[in-house]
Amino acid sequence: MSKECPIPAPSRRRLLLAGGGLCLAGLPRLATAGGQIEEPLIDSVRSALSASIANTAPPKPIFVSDQSRQQYQVWIREMSERLERWKPNALTRIEFLETLWYESKRAGLEPAMVLGVVQVESAFRKYAISIAGARGYMQVMPFWSRLIGDGEPSRLFHLQTNLRFGCVILRHYLDIERGDLFMALGRYNGSRGRAEYPDLVFAAQRRWESASRA
Repeated sequence: MSKECPIPAPSRRRLLLAGGGLCLAGLPRLATAGGQIEEPLIDSVRSALSASIANTAPPKPIFVSDQSRQQYQVWIREMSERLERWKPNALTRIEFLETLWYESKRAGLEPAMVLGVVQVESAFRKYAISIAGARGYMQVMPFWSRLIGDGEPSRLFHLQTNLRFGCVILRHYLDIERGDLFMALGRYNGSRGRAEYPDLVFAAQRRWESASRA
């Protein structure tokens, strides 16, 4: 288990837990952002979501042109520089960014927005756990493992599994909300209709907007 305890961005200070945000070596630090609310799913939706999180292929994109490949490479370099304060290890950063880009695109989401969600939800901490029990980078609630996964919530600490679940769930909420990202983000956080969480994500998203959109 990672012992990394990065200092969160100023915009996240209000989201630190009691205890002054102390990080005890060897223990996952708690987070307060995640909290999707369990809702009944009709069989067709459950089956579609289950299919969406299955087949965890490695995040190796295939590009239709040299230009799109170059844009992707520029995006990786640019985002890696910005992410260094949270993830000092270069190989870890690249693996994270490659996986996040792949899962974002697979779900039809903007990578910058997903990066904003991860920053607000967990401050890029792989083993973050919220008071509500949400886990990992995108603070996925364990009940999703029972509803659409294999029933093993510990897998939500795996990099690609967590990002796959988070992106698929957010896509599901976006579809339910008919493309309204503000409402979808609120539903993702369990605070539908309130502005605080979407506003935090939108502010974080601006940090991750790239001059070269991959």
